[in-house]
Amino acid sequence: MPDQRYLDELSDAAERLWAMAHEMGLRPFPTHFEVVPAAIMYEFGAYGMPGRFSHWTHGRAFQQMKTMYDYGLSKIYELVINTNPSYAYLLDVNSVLQNKFVIAHVLGHTDFFANNAHFAKTSRRMVETMNCNAERIAGYEYEHGVREVERLLDAVLALEEHIDPYAEEAEYAASLRPEPKRRAPAAATGAYDDLWDLDREGRAAAAAEPRPKPGPYHDLLLYLLTNSPVLEDWERDIVSVVRDEMLYFLPQMRTKIANEGWAVFWHLRLLRALDLTPQEWGDFANLHAGVLQPSKRSINPYYVGHGILESINRQHGGDEAAVAPVLFEIRERESDISLIRNYLTQELVDDLDLYLYDQRGGDLVVVEKDFEKIREVLVQSLANRGHPRILVADGDYHGNRELYLRHDYEGQAAASTSKPA
Repeated sequence: MPDQRYLDELSDAAERLWAMAHEMGLRPFPTHFEVVPAAIMYEFGAYGMPGRFSHWTHGRAFQQMKTMYDYGLSKIYELVINTNPSYAYLLDVNSVLQNKFVIAHVLGHTDFFANNAHFAKTSRRMVETMNCNAERIAGYEYEHGVREVERLLDAVLALEEHIDPYAEEAEYAASLRPEPKRRAPAAATGAYDDLWDLDREGRAAAAAEPRPKPGPYHDLLLYLLTNSPVLEDWERDIVSVVRDEMLYFLPQMRTKIANEGWAVFWHLRLLRALDLTPQEWGDFANLHAGVLQPSKRSINPYYVGHGILESINRQHGGDEAAVAPVLFEIRERESDISLIRNYLTQELVDDLDLYLYDQRGGDLVVVEKDFEKIREVLVQSLANRGHPRILVADGDYHGNRELYLRHDYEGQAAASTSKPA
């Protein structure tokens, strides 16, 4: 564990960076920093939150991430949680300069959480909520068995990406319709005709049972939650837990480029304002370059987000020290899709060296540098967080409560051979 001198220096730096952030115009949530060992950092990273419910997929993620760290192949420098107050975790093996760098980066994130419109409806007490959710699910494991709960979680987590943040429970619950009345059977005339009417009571019950209206419904979990005829109360509660937690994480998925770009934009300015030693300047430059390292095969959200924001800042009179007021407006309203659609230009595509590539034989070949085509492929890749759009077309298909799901094809398969990088 770090010694007291290390902690004191880090605490002083955090206070100075907090004060400077406010002087420069940021309005972050109050942020608590905690220095933790790698095992804790990677556990929180795998689960997405301290105290979240247990599932084998979280354990798998932890094992993969921790193994990569142990072999020196990757490293999580920070983990920050969108709550009020916010919580941020720093690795105890980081140098003081590395953690100063992380603190400045985190303040950009917590300012984004506090002010971006896409986070306005997220719960700011999600740590406590997820702890309560984990306790309830553990109780269901005790009552119904670990295997039964795991079986349900496997199914629900497979659908967790297919939710709609704008869906209303009342709208989905109101999707029930009465079964059309059936004509009474004709009087029996033959010796065995009365056998055809043995299921009269069953048919009467089915006729009285509400039937779902045809779709489409885009939120699969909400539809199952409100319309499933087979889920028990405890199972509905687990579906609700998974959906609520996914709704909490959704804004972070939809603003990855904008959020990371904003954090890089500010860690650069905050660290420049500190009185760093020549050695620290060299270490900082190395860290910053590593964060912005572009990839040949995929989009680096830090690199692209920061490049777009710096370009906007220059266009509106800002520089390495001054920040144009329009940047704060963009921070308040933009998601990744709107940021790319509104601000990606041919000049930026050239400066950032963005392109579409295809794999031909054993080689990667650049096939497109036009900014409009790159922008379109980027937006397509960001739509629905890269997942196919699956919707409920009919919850009473053929009148037998069969669930009919449809892939809402958007033409992405045709563009998938050309990838943005």
